[in-house]
Amino acid sequence: MTQKDLKYYSSLLKKKYRESEKKFLVEGSKSVEEGINSNFHCEKIFATLEYLNNLKSKKRFKNNDLEILNKTELLKLADTVSPQGILGVFKIPYPKKIENIKTNIIVFIENISDPGNLGTIIRVCDWFGLDTILLSSNTVDVYNPKVIRSTMGSIFHIDVYEDINPDVLDQLKSIGYKIVCADVEGESIYQFKIPDKFVIAFSNETAGPSEKLLHKSEFKVTIPRKGKAESLNVAAAASIILSELSKLN
Repeated sequence: MTQKDLKYYSSLLKKKYRESEKKFLVEGSKSVEEGINSNFHCEKIFATLEYLNNLKSKKRFKNNDLEILNKTELLKLADTVSPQGILGVFKIPYPKKIENIKTNIIVFIENISDPGNLGTIIRVCDWFGLDTILLSSNTVDVYNPKVIRSTMGSIFHIDVYEDINPDVLDQLKSIGYKIVCADVEGESIYQFKIPDKFVIAFSNETAGPSEKLLHKSEFKVTIPRKGKAESLNVAAAASIILSELSKLN
């Protein structure tokens, strides 16, 4: 690999270059394989010779542009201190249209800044078979390397709509969706009557839902507290709530 190419691909670790080039980096064997087997376009695979020598089969890479790097080169592309020895470069899909959403359950994420939390929520959605997520403009970039790692490959199974303004919720209301907001002052999730079609919104655990989101919400739900913990991590709360709300899905 030339120094020019190395500089180009390492630039994808930064959001502004991911946005301009419409590409993102994926680290780790599990995530790269999920990407290869998805509908995402894989532009390039980078791997160390040591990693490839330990593979039982290299057939999985036969249709991909595979390039062998040494450990020093791979480290310049990696976001982790000890990468697994393989990275993939994938193209960011074209923006999707809200009008094309077909699912009965939509997850809306507002103002979540922690990459690990967002990645975990994406992974939880995938676990419960929920494939549509809307992200507000003040939420962390979904193609941030830390988010991608936290999804453990689930990013390739989910339709993600970025830079969504809460006003879009009005559009969804007009086609039959109910707006449900996770909030500490809501009714118990265990007693909530689940609508046929709905959007469930999760917000920053410290700031809580914005006034605009609360104004547009028709229902508020919460997880009843039995102990003395002050609050739940938003990813943990989302896991519990989605487990209940996806029962009819």
